[in-house]
Amino acid sequence: MFETVLVANRGEIAVRVIRTLRSMGVRSVAVFSDADADARHVREADTAVRIGPAPAAESYLSVERLLEAAARTGAQAVHPGYGFLAENAAFARACAEAGLVFIGPPAEAIALMGDKIRAKETVRAAGVPVVPGSNGSGLTDAELAEAAREIGMPVLLKPSAGGGGKGMRLVRDASALADEIAAARREARAAFGDDTLLVERWIDRPRHIEIQVLADAHGNVVHLGERECSLQRRHQKIIEEAPSVLLDEATRASMGEAAVQAARSCGYEGAGTVEFIVPGDDPSSYFFMEMNTRLQVEHPVTELVVSVGAADVAGGLDLVECQLRVAAGEPLSFKQDDITLTGHAIEARICAETVSIKEGARGFLPSGGTVLRLHEPQGDGIRTDSGLSEGTEVGSLYDPMLSKVIAYGPDRATALRKLRGALAQTVTLGVQTNAGFLRRLLAHPAVVAGELDTGLVEREVDSLIPTEVPDEVYEAAAAVRLDALTPRGEGWIDPFSVPSGWRLGGEPKPVAFPLRVHEPVEYAPRGSHTVTEDHVFVVLDGVRHTFHRAHDWLGRDGDAWHVRDHDPVAASLTGAARSGTDSLTAPMPGTVTVVKVAVGDEVTAGQSLLVVEAMKMEHVISAPHAGTVTELDVSPGTTVAMDQVLAVIAAHEEGPEDDTEAER
Repeated sequence: MFETVLVANRGEIAVRVIRTLRSMGVRSVAVFSDADADARHVREADTAVRIGPAPAAESYLSVERLLEAAARTGAQAVHPGYGFLAENAAFARACAEAGLVFIGPPAEAIALMGDKIRAKETVRAAGVPVVPGSNGSGLTDAELAEAAREIGMPVLLKPSAGGGGKGMRLVRDASALADEIAAARREARAAFGDDTLLVERWIDRPRHIEIQVLADAHGNVVHLGERECSLQRRHQKIIEEAPSVLLDEATRASMGEAAVQAARSCGYEGAGTVEFIVPGDDPSSYFFMEMNTRLQVEHPVTELVVSVGAADVAGGLDLVECQLRVAAGEPLSFKQDDITLTGHAIEARICAETVSIKEGARGFLPSGGTVLRLHEPQGDGIRTDSGLSEGTEVGSLYDPMLSKVIAYGPDRATALRKLRGALAQTVTLGVQTNAGFLRRLLAHPAVVAGELDTGLVEREVDSLIPTEVPDEVYEAAAAVRLDALTPRGEGWIDPFSVPSGWRLGGEPKPVAFPLRVHEPVEYAPRGSHTVTEDHVFVVLDGVRHTFHRAHDWLGRDGDAWHVRDHDPVAASLTGAARSGTDSLTAPMPGTVTVVKVAVGDEVTAGQSLLVVEAMKMEHVISAPHAGTVTELDVSPGTTVAMDQVLAVIAAHEEGPEDDTEAER
């Protein structure tokens, strides 16, 4: 076994790998950019090395700097985690050339399965069914569009070189192919440095099921059952579970064997995942989509349900330890017949996202800020894998996933209930997250019934987002402000200093506070309350509500609200207020990547004008109405803050309502 391993990643996966290294007595080396100098993974490792400035291209994606860090610390092996260089064949080769063991599959397997086009051809030859799609690599935009028309709409555009939903585009209208192909290429190039695309037939209401495989260098390959990953948004998984309620034992065995054959076809070693698309009405008709040649984000659900050998209790497998042992040359210590699945596990991905009522037009956008208050549940069937700590700065440079909350139970209903409870206990104040949204999703009748498909979240999203800020949120915020105004101390207190609303010769008038979550409101407390340093307890209309608090943030049941004081005078002077609805503002902090207009251009309502990118996500800024571009404050490469004005579109003056009458 290795003495020292460098973890070439950050965040929750780096913390996760370090935990296993520590349990095995292996020295861990963390790496960090300037943005992560005080990050949790840096503090938990045995030693850490700075590898460059904040941009990933100059730090976490720099092969040269990672190898230098390994050499300086005497590392014998490198664990890439997932994301960044985890599926980069050139990095795996560079490690080998530097005398380092890459804790992952051989570079040849990464290159083969990382090219989705070659991967499909390879597994098809091994007898694995594949999704119908385009043939050949390096297709031009015109060839991709022609292949899409031949396959028949709708189709899915996919980057050949990547995963995680980055650059994937579902196209239902052939007239949109040109724009969608261009956007998919941009996202793929930004995320993977390769804009090669393929096109596949889209299966309506599909289920996404993947098989975990393990292979050693001695010819042994096993599968560890399946994970259901059908709950997705923007083609990115948000909830995963094991096992799937869709599969019977025969289908599970058949898909497992297909995954094993796919792994054998490319000479795989280590932990990997074979992903299948499965028609919900015919699970026996499954198709290979791709193979992820790395540890998966959702690996904990497999760890929690798999038991090996004579053990009759699940949760005895550590996939990171398996990776390390295979990389060190050890054979697998168990066979396929030794593996059983016990109970049920479900995982929720906590991401830095704005999920709020007034931002429906914005959708789910990356958020940022400083973690002011943090509580992450653990124990009693609950596990949280996280890279957070109080004081962590969450910016727009890296992936938005912050942590994962995983629940285990003897059956699916128990696991669901435990996970909903754990999400309600999750507190991340200072940064908006999707925890409350995920808790509501897990209570949706279709999810509870196991009637899943990859489009369910998009169809039901409006029902899962509150339509307004609850009154008790404003009540709690006003209570905090009222408490701050209340004089403290012993002895005589000037009655005029007490914010009671008392008036000479009249009924007391409650003190009202100008507050703002999305829209400004004037709110006067009307219930009883107790305010402590960390909590606010309010009784409103006979119901007691408990909130976590930190500065201007309030949290409850996984949701969080940033309740600010509203100053109408100051608001009227900000740049965001100028020109009213004519202003186009940044929906998130990020970088402008595309500018399609110039000052003086005439635009139509809904026309795409700019693209802002943050946390590997693109957001298109469109014209709110027909008009003329009178201001343009950004260019490609400009870094922008949330709500910063990007451009101003002066609306065209409306003509006569009835042109015929005007002519008369």
